[in-house]
Amino acid sequence: MKHKKPVHRQLAILLSTVLCILVFSCLTVSAQAMSIDLADGEYSIQVECIGGSGKASVSSPTLMIVKNGKAYAKLQWSSSHYDYMLVDGQKYHNENTEGGNSTFTIPIVDLDRPLSYIADTTAMGTPHEITYTFTFYRDTIGSKGDLPQEAAKKVILIAVFIIVAGGILNYF
Repeated sequence: MKHKKPVHRQLAILLSTVLCILVFSCLTVSAQAMSIDLADGEYSIQVECIGGSGKASVSSPTLMIVKNGKAYAKLQWSSSHYDYMLVDGQKYHNENTEGGNSTFTIPIVDLDRPLSYIADTTAMGTPHEITYTFTFYRDTIGSKGDLPQEAAKKVILIAVFIIVAGGILNYF
């Protein structure tokens, strides 16, 4: 005759399994980027950064990436000493591995509302997590061409064209 497990033991096993699944899913959830009604692509957006000692800042306007209808910001710090950022408990590592200023692509979780983000700096000898407040402004969303970096690229391309064209004309 087969031995049946008591109902309370089966219930305990089921509850334990559900609890494990819930705990695991909470540990692996990442910060949720907000949905935005824009076509997937790259845009510019003004961002205000408050906090820290005031010595470090982020470039504004900054690059806003819309992917699958979700908004992300590619923040570039004025310092190379930031190694990670925390957004809703999710860690984002510095993407710039070439020694320049620290760069992070983080989810934008809301617009027109101050949001707390943590950035870890190594500039003071030992790492320090510093809380910053970022506000991304909806009414400033524009073309990627509005970014200073994009304008500089255009100037360089025009200068190269003029130099090449001048060289060709000078040859003849």
